[in-house]
Amino acid sequence: MSRRVSLVFICVVLASVAGHAQEPSPRQLEPTSPYIDPVGGLSLDDAIARALEREPSLRAVRTQVDVAAGARTQAELRPNPSLSFSQQQEPGGTDNQTRIELQWPLDLYRKSGRVAVADREVDAAHQATANQERVLSASVRLKYGEIVTAVRALSVTEQLRSTTSRQRALVTSRVEQGAAPPLDRDMLRVEEQKLEADRQLQAGVVERRLVELKRLLGMPADSALTLRQSLEVLVRENLATSTPQDAQAITSRADVREAEARIHVAEAQIDRAHREGRPDVSLFGTYMRMDAGFPQQGFSSSGSLERVRGVFHYWSAGAMVTLPIASRNQGNVAVAEAERTGAAAQLEAARLTAQAEIAAARSRDEHATEALKAYSGDAITLARQNLDVVRQTYELGRGTLLDVLNEQRRYFDLERSFTDVLHEAYEARQTLKTASGEVR
Repeated sequence: MSRRVSLVFICVVLASVAGHAQEPSPRQLEPTSPYIDPVGGLSLDDAIARALEREPSLRAVRTQVDVAAGARTQAELRPNPSLSFSQQQEPGGTDNQTRIELQWPLDLYRKSGRVAVADREVDAAHQATANQERVLSASVRLKYGEIVTAVRALSVTEQLRSTTSRQRALVTSRVEQGAAPPLDRDMLRVEEQKLEADRQLQAGVVERRLVELKRLLGMPADSALTLRQSLEVLVRENLATSTPQDAQAITSRADVREAEARIHVAEAQIDRAHREGRPDVSLFGTYMRMDAGFPQQGFSSSGSLERVRGVFHYWSAGAMVTLPIASRNQGNVAVAEAERTGAAAQLEAARLTAQAEIAAARSRDEHATEALKAYSGDAITLARQNLDVVRQTYELGRGTLLDVLNEQRRYFDLERSFTDVLHEAYEARQTLKTASGEVR
């Protein structure tokens, strides 16, 4: 009789395991969460596009391009001529003098230098904006990953809590029938309360990070937002993409290109400083009308006496040359050369930073991918099956509740570890993309 009961028990357990083995692996299940909408949610690419379009800080940076373009327009304009007018009147008398003078600077050497500097400033502003776009895109990628990671952890906790709640209801019924000790019911109640506390904390993490993502997207904190992709989907999509080679990535990074543009700005400033130390010419012309006389009288052409008086008109023209004798703009040349030296050092630093970031990110990505491969087998599926077997064993009276709780915690730790590996694999690949200069 004892052998027959044992045989029945083994058959029931194996049937239960076989039934669970036919279910999809927990890794393949898309999390059911109010934060994930596979149809109407916001995808990662759409989130990046929205941030690049609406984020206020980036829009403020983009205005620097307009500022540089306005300075470029102004640099192309030549100096305006100056017109002066003066009137002199003899106090208590009739003599007067009117003088009009026009002065026109030729701006012989300076315009091309100003325009060259302005052109380089426009290019530097474009590269600075591109670098800000790269940084913003990286922030959106990482924040998106943090949210879906927190959602997955929340989903696992909710599943365990729901299972524990059902199991507690079953054990409570058995306790009322005298088939189980009250201690089992109380232990499950404590475990359920612990999982509920974990669920509340994890829900708070999801909500907080959603608000942070809304800020990056230029959205109000109280606006509705759901995401389209789960953590598993993002990791799968990332592993299917390739990254550029290191040498190409270094030269294509916006911060490196900005540093190169700053060198060109400094070189243009050196040329402008030299040009401003050269001679310059201004043309001028003057017209003067003088009405003057004397208190004596003389004979006019008709022979009558009249006061000696006459109106005189004078025209003059000339050129004024600025001679760079004492000042040849030596100070400004030295300043521009020093800025050129500093810009060259900044370029070297930017290249070293890019090289280090790419190397570190590539190493991180390779190790994260290898860690993810460790879960490519049936580790999660087997852990879930083990938990189901232990639960079935307990329900058949062949195990203790402590065995169930220990196995449940082991499964929970494995799921949490797998979530950490997924997040690391996603974040490592996104960090490599950012280090390689990718924006979208």
